[in-house]
Amino acid sequence: MPDAVVPATPEQQIAGFIEKFDAKQQTLMRAVRKALRKRLPPAYELVYDNYNFFVIGFSPTERPSDSLLSIAAGANGVGLCFLGGWSLPDPSKILQGSGKLNRFIRVPSVAVLARPDVDALIDAAVKQARTPWPSRSAAKTIIRSVSAKQRPRRRTAARR
Repeated sequence: MPDAVVPATPEQQIAGFIEKFDAKQQTLMRAVRKALRKRLPPAYELVYDNYNFFVIGFSPTERPSDSLLSIAAGANGVGLCFLGGWSLPDPSKILQGSGKLNRFIRVPSVAVLARPDVDALIDAAVKQARTPWPSRSAAKTIIRSVSAKQRPRRRTAARR
């Protein structure tokens, strides 16, 4: 009888998703994820390795519709996306995008997360959540989807 295949843990899967990127992007994604885990310890992490982006959403529940913000990474960089960002107070005008729901900021370094204007956006997103955050740490990581076909995760020489 053949040995049973042990499925990869969510952490092992995330490590594999991140390894598809350039070394600099890998380091940045890990640092941003670590900073957001520290900032939002009760959050569920909802992970998607989709066609366009690798995404880690942060949510007070296991439901994707409750997610407040996410890390989105593609070959061109890392962003911090605010779901419902159109309604957040943004006196510094740092949010980009024009979609009906989502707004984002580019994250060229983890230091961006320590800026007061970014910290205020994260606070505002947490405060406007429809679903209250758990009082204790949920800290569960859930792999929600992995697309078989994906855009390249590394920049090609022509696009650098």
